[in-house]
Amino acid sequence: MVRRRRLAAELRRLREAGGLTCDEVAQRLDCSASKISRIETGRVAASPRDVRDLLAIYGVSDEQRDSLIQLAREARKKGWWQGYDDGVQPHLATYLGMESEASEIRQYSVARIPILLQTEAYARAVVTAGRAGTGRYPGPEDRVVEMMLERQRLAEANPPRIWVVMDEAALRRKVGGREVMRVQIEHLIELGSQKTTFLQIIPFTSGAYPALDLPFVILGFPDQADPDVAAIGYPTGVLWIEDMADVDRYNVLFRYLQAAALSLADSATLMISALADL
Repeated sequence: MVRRRRLAAELRRLREAGGLTCDEVAQRLDCSASKISRIETGRVAASPRDVRDLLAIYGVSDEQRDSLIQLAREARKKGWWQGYDDGVQPHLATYLGMESEASEIRQYSVARIPILLQTEAYARAVVTAGRAGTGRYPGPEDRVVEMMLERQRLAEANPPRIWVVMDEAALRRKVGGREVMRVQIEHLIELGSQKTTFLQIIPFTSGAYPALDLPFVILGFPDQADPDVAAIGYPTGVLWIEDMADVDRYNVLFRYLQAAALSLADSATLMISALADL
């Protein structure tokens, strides 16, 4: 997904640099303008032949052409998440696929523990509730949970830098019951001691604060050619925010949330207190 996104942005940039519209390019290739638009927004994967034809119109150098055609080949390779398309909503698979390519994850969560930090029992309780209530997780329950756990295994092999800010509500809500939450909070405390995971809690005593009810994720990638992207989930999909100015606003908002939250040490103390209260 990240390579497709990078290729789409470069093809759009080359077309605009050439002063061409989607309609003009489509006429030269004898295809629809909507096809060019879908390629440039990353909604479909461009074939190496499509890319070769587009680059011929844009008059790029041989070196750049070969590089972008190779990028098109890589973008069409199946990711690990595509093996779950039979039983998992496509938007969840797409999100976890994008997340698995990120080198840094900044996430704000209100009422539940983020997927990467969930225990299997907690994840199963969330999926069960989502299926019964809003249809958020259609398909076989085991398949959805299996995909979430596979994402965690991949993260363990190549851990991204994770910084999570959570409302205290995520700790206090007894998802799955007291025993499930006990194990879940113990897991959080253990994760918080790792060098790549940072957990901050905004306590109830903080009152109102920015983005009080707007959970979101910001994904950063190892290649500078791939700018940050923000994501907001809802019951039937994911809203992707890619405009750099808008993503910057989410980064600023995340810094406000970090400032509103307890320090890392005090957050760990609060987690221990929540554990004792179970």
